[in-house]
Amino acid sequence: MALYPDDIDKTAELPSLTSYQDPDEEEVDEGPSLYEHYRVEADKSQKLLRVDKFLIAHLSGISRNRIQKAADAGFIMCDETPIKRSYKVKPGDVIRVMLDRPYHELKIDAEDIPLDIVYEDSDLIVVNKQAGLVVHPGHGNWRGTLLNALAWHMKDDKRFDINNPEIGLVHRIDKDTSGLLVVAKTPSAKTHLGLQFFNKTTRREYNALVWGSFKEPEGTIVGNIARNPHDRMQMGVFPPESEIGKHAVTHYKVLESFAYVTLVKCVLETGRTHQIRAHMKHIGHPLFNDARYGGDQLLRGVQFPKYKQFIQNCFDTCPRQALHAKTLGFTHPRTGEQMDFTSELPADMSTLLDKWRKATNFEN
Repeated sequence: MALYPDDIDKTAELPSLTSYQDPDEEEVDEGPSLYEHYRVEADKSQKLLRVDKFLIAHLSGISRNRIQKAADAGFIMCDETPIKRSYKVKPGDVIRVMLDRPYHELKIDAEDIPLDIVYEDSDLIVVNKQAGLVVHPGHGNWRGTLLNALAWHMKDDKRFDINNPEIGLVHRIDKDTSGLLVVAKTPSAKTHLGLQFFNKTTRREYNALVWGSFKEPEGTIVGNIARNPHDRMQMGVFPPESEIGKHAVTHYKVLESFAYVTLVKCVLETGRTHQIRAHMKHIGHPLFNDARYGGDQLLRGVQFPKYKQFIQNCFDTCPRQALHAKTLGFTHPRTGEQMDFTSELPADMSTLLDKWRKATNFEN
């Protein structure tokens, strides 16, 4: 039997069935949404044995119940395929246990980082995240994240442990996307909120400034999302009937048109990594100043020096993709009340839009 890694912390908790992640949105450069924490290879003499019993025999400090919940949530794999708790391990099988955070430092320390708390009660917190703030510790960003800030904010609440995977983030947005997020304070809240995201009953609307003009005032983009085989830093869009990627649907509506860019509202029917950014590029309208998807180039307009300088000034004004998670709605996990939140555009996007509203006569 081989166990990997050798210095694994066997007391680390496995994710529970409550750990639904809304995948729209975490940075693709942090790798896949699941990370290997345990690897156990069955000996050639291994007799058929249920995977939960097999792991209990080889990993100390972890309950059978937690292993079963991890299997139910799709976090236990054999040969890259999720397996059920009833799977019978056979000789030579490589069983992998995945977590929704990288194997580095599982402990998230409290850091005094300012947060814009929109709403808070005993069950949940709604945060208006500023652009530039990473949501979850990961590659290159092990500190200074939203979770570190939440740990500080809740440091006096003995019930709240940000390192407990049964509470905390219910969904995510990119580092350089601003806007609304909901965080669960209790396992019950995370279960209920996670199910709402999973069942697509939440309300999520984004505002995005994109390159180009639209012939129609509104439309729907349907295309599977998967990692771009030619550039692993991007997500690509594939035909809906393709076996590649995950089904994704984005509805958009024109809010305001300018000379060479358009402000649109995007409503997510599904939540996939970089869904809005990839879908918009797919239909020829990359997000303004989205460096990952080519929006940080002059894609529309004239080649006059005055216009080029104007575009550079716009890039400097909003030095990130012009995307804001404006609206978030869900049913309160305990009271059943409908909760709807709206956040105003941050200063960088507001100033950017004002520049386009005032811009005239680029040809002189």
